[in-house]
Amino acid sequence: MSHETARRPRERPVDAVPDGQDWLRAILTAPVYDVARRTPLDPAPRLSQRLGNRIWLKREDLQPVFSFKLRGAYNRLCRLDAEQRRRGVVAVSAGNHAQGVALGARELGIDALIVMPATTPQIKVDAVAALGARTLLHGDSYDEAASRGLALAQEQGRTLIHPYDDPDVIAGQGTVAMELIAQHRGRIDAVFVPVGGGGLCAGMAAYLKALDPGIRVIAVEPDDAACLDAALRAGQPVRLEQVGLFVDGCAVRQIGALPFAVLRDRVDEVLTVDADQVCAAIRDVFEDTRSIVEPAGALALAGLKRWVTAGGVSRCELVAVLSGANMNFDRLGHVSERAVVGEQHEALFGVTIPERPGSFLAFCRTLGRRAITEFNYRFHHAQRAQVYVGVQLKQGLAERAAIRAALEAAGYPSTDYTENEVARLHVRHLVGGPARGVHRERLLRFVFPERPGALLHFLETLGSRWNITLFHYRNHGAAYGRVLAGFEVACEQDAAFDADLDRLGYWWADETANPALAQFLGAGS
Repeated sequence: MSHETARRPRERPVDAVPDGQDWLRAILTAPVYDVARRTPLDPAPRLSQRLGNRIWLKREDLQPVFSFKLRGAYNRLCRLDAEQRRRGVVAVSAGNHAQGVALGARELGIDALIVMPATTPQIKVDAVAALGARTLLHGDSYDEAASRGLALAQEQGRTLIHPYDDPDVIAGQGTVAMELIAQHRGRIDAVFVPVGGGGLCAGMAAYLKALDPGIRVIAVEPDDAACLDAALRAGQPVRLEQVGLFVDGCAVRQIGALPFAVLRDRVDEVLTVDADQVCAAIRDVFEDTRSIVEPAGALALAGLKRWVTAGGVSRCELVAVLSGANMNFDRLGHVSERAVVGEQHEALFGVTIPERPGSFLAFCRTLGRRAITEFNYRFHHAQRAQVYVGVQLKQGLAERAAIRAALEAAGYPSTDYTENEVARLHVRHLVGGPARGVHRERLLRFVFPERPGALLHFLETLGSRWNITLFHYRNHGAAYGRVLAGFEVACEQDAAFDADLDRLGYWWADETANPALAQFLGAGS
């Protein structure tokens, strides 16, 4: 799954969606094992004991290209006739679909051209090239690359291999469910499947519901890219204005039309999870398997954990699909940092303490013998100091609330910033007090594309006209970087400034009123 949006006409109309028996036949006859592995269904003993259910992990991270995408891509390639094979294929992808098409085409002797955004990390470009496909980098976004891919398909007579909105691709992905049913003895209560464009979930749901309608199929999406949930609410696929980028394998703006037609009557529930919950699930996988999956690969497990906790479920047989393991090594630090929050193992507080000798000691005595994970301090005022502190938790939310109550009881005004995105990403690195001599400051959070010229474009659009008062950049090994920036903007200039932000074209959010920025950077003061 990747940041991909349907761009070509489907080969069959949506109103001709295959029925249950058609899907069964297509899945059972898909020749995916020419290249794909029958991946294991592994138990997760540590997690099972912790959650009070038997948890199973379907290990698609162990495929030759470390993702389930190979199944659908190869099944589609096998259906090409001799003339289509001679002319070759084109695919648009920045991730797992690209590698699946490249490997499948190599095995079948088909010329493959993969169009990738120019922002694609070099490790992924090299991986596709190593599988024998030619790569073309074009544009700064998936949409720009997709437009170029469609044009090349038309100009050169190539067949465009779609990542999810295709019946053969869906049938290929459905073989994951076929294996799962054969591998598990006895009943299965629920299967949790990640959703991006919907191809994997559609194929698995079609097979599972045809064989055993009693198995609950639960789709799991990132809370900032929930395109299936939006489509079910609207009754049809709808395009999201923005999608989050952390779970990049599922960062899809619109569910595929054919997957939606399959899922709307077969999926029992849709869950959304946040980035911290995904990071915690990545760690859970590591602790049970000593393997590291990508964010999209842990999405289903994050949903399973949320479902069990919210519903008080116990003694059930639950399966989560680990869909892929194409993780950039550079992202591991960020994942580790966020996992402790997602599992409620760390709390972050902003605390005001007296500025006098012995105040630090008294403050630490209030926290007791708890492990301190972070401690940031900056002189702020002659009578008071602002402290940004992280505390290790052993009892989750209850302990977090108890710590804040103890601080308040000891006379320390405190704010819980554990779930404050700006505090976690930026403020912990910027404890420094207010900007002096600035008439009026606006603080904004940006998402920068990781490409040459991104900063130059930012400065040319905003820096030449507006005084920049703060700039903090963080990258986590992804194709996008996180930026917090401050600007001196008078009230009467807001409209002009907002117009320049629109012209910039980067995702942004105004954080001027964020309480963490007010406390540690003096925003609004």
